[in-house]
Amino acid sequence: MTEEKAAETKRIAYQGEPGAFSELACRRYAPDFEPLPCGAFEEAVEAVTEGRAERAMLPVENSLAGRVGDIHHLLPRAGLHIIAEYFLPVEHHLMAKPGAKFEDIKVARSHPVALAQVRDFLHAHNIRPETAGDTAGAARRLAESGHMEEAVVASEGAAELYGLTILKKNIEDAPHNTTRFLEMASEPMDASPEDGPVVTSFIFEVRNIPAALYKALGGFATNGVNMTKLESYQLGGSFSATMFYADAEGHPSEEPMRLALEELSFFSSSLKILGVYKKGRERNI
Repeated sequence: MTEEKAAETKRIAYQGEPGAFSELACRRYAPDFEPLPCGAFEEAVEAVTEGRAERAMLPVENSLAGRVGDIHHLLPRAGLHIIAEYFLPVEHHLMAKPGAKFEDIKVARSHPVALAQVRDFLHAHNIRPETAGDTAGAARRLAESGHMEEAVVASEGAAELYGLTILKKNIEDAPHNTTRFLEMASEPMDASPEDGPVVTSFIFEVRNIPAALYKALGGFATNGVNMTKLESYQLGGSFSATMFYADAEGHPSEEPMRLALEELSFFSSSLKILGVYKKGRERNI
């Protein structure tokens, strides 16, 4: 690759090693970007803030396992902006070293969110789950070992990349298994109201007064704004300081959303819009 070509290459950072589901999301949603593997979610964010990547692709929730907790704690301080959402159907496979037999498998390693998506399968076959940093990394380490009674839960791409044999395909506990990803950038790229159905994501902290949350959210009901997600998490180890993450249908410039956000800000000690972006085609709301 020439220096000129390298300078033109745009990168999208993700957490995990080559073969991870996050890399698959990058390749499917942003094929014009070169995936950049990072060891942790924080490193993927830093790759964007430091200019080593233009975008980051971060998983936020799964239809079986629920939210990816690390991401919700990272979003408020990441300094990045949500510019798109992408829904990736996830197919998990049980893989092992060539020559291994399914009936001999005692342990399966993978990322904890992945293990939560195959919990019933592992329990039914008396296979003990053990957590790993990411799915593809677990596949690579197994390929480098000599353990024939161990397996990994990962993607088909990881099996091909690291020379593993798939013992059981599609072991996810439900066929609708899907992970929602957020594409993030250092600068906002807000959608316009004319772009079609729009989602506004924001975080807020309510004032420490009685019924503050009820009053803060009342504006969404009275103005007919559909809030599709509301999640809370504690701040700084305190049981009295709570941050909320929310998704709502609509654009901040449209009167219903504008009025709802105004009422929310009146009862909140902080409010920050993380992104205004087109609703993903696969979103079921």
